[in-house]
Amino acid sequence: MDINKVLHNLDFTEKETLVYLTILELGSAKVNEIAKKAEINRTTVYDVLEGLVHKGLVSKYKKGQVTFFNALDPKQLLSYIDREKEEKTKILEQQKKKIEAIIPELVSLQNIYTDKPKIQFFEGEKGMREAYEDTLNSKEMILAYANVKTMHKGLPNFFPEYYQRRADKKIFIRAISPDNKLSKERSTHDQQEMREIKFFQDDEDQFSPEVNLYNNKMLVVSWVEKIAVIIESKEFVDLQKIIFNKVWNILPKRKI
Repeated sequence: MDINKVLHNLDFTEKETLVYLTILELGSAKVNEIAKKAEINRTTVYDVLEGLVHKGLVSKYKKGQVTFFNALDPKQLLSYIDREKEEKTKILEQQKKKIEAIIPELVSLQNIYTDKPKIQFFEGEKGMREAYEDTLNSKEMILAYANVKTMHKGLPNFFPEYYQRRADKKIFIRAISPDNKLSKERSTHDQQEMREIKFFQDDEDQFSPEVNLYNNKMLVVSWVEKIAVIIESKEFVDLQKIIFNKVWNILPKRKI
């Protein structure tokens, strides 16, 4: 294994690596001895050694007026990694708290300069799952056109676990679905999954994509093309909600 490469991956500089390996070979040595063998300027070597002392990998002691440096047990590298990991975790946690503190300000800036609809595109199964996760932020009842047959085929490992997570968040959904076997079977779980379904009665009223209306957003998912789009526009979504409710009121109630 390439020792230089491993130490480099531990954030050792080239000179730190050279000095560390030199002092391991020499054992206890004076700065000028280390500098001579490593072929590095004496002043530079002293600075590097002080850094290695700070990292807990090298110790120093005086004998009379002369300072000697000694490499500690190489197993100290493991302790060094643990300390670095702990320190980086603390730094990341501090950064996370700072980011959390400015999120509201960043969000407010996002809407200052435009009143145009925002559109987000998602591709593939991973993208569609990510798009669906946004619906779990709904502050109101979701209105949906949904075909359970194509949904479960499009994301076979996502549903019905998603339904339960939505229900756990107390987000109710009202859905209009094609009159097919899987949609009807799913409707038997309506109470548990906080849902109310109505069905198109005509066999010709079949559709594949899904549409979710929530907050000021509309999620459109194409199960065939494996894409999802989230459109954020209060004016546009309000219109779609009006249309949905008119269709909903025309459809007969589901027979239990």
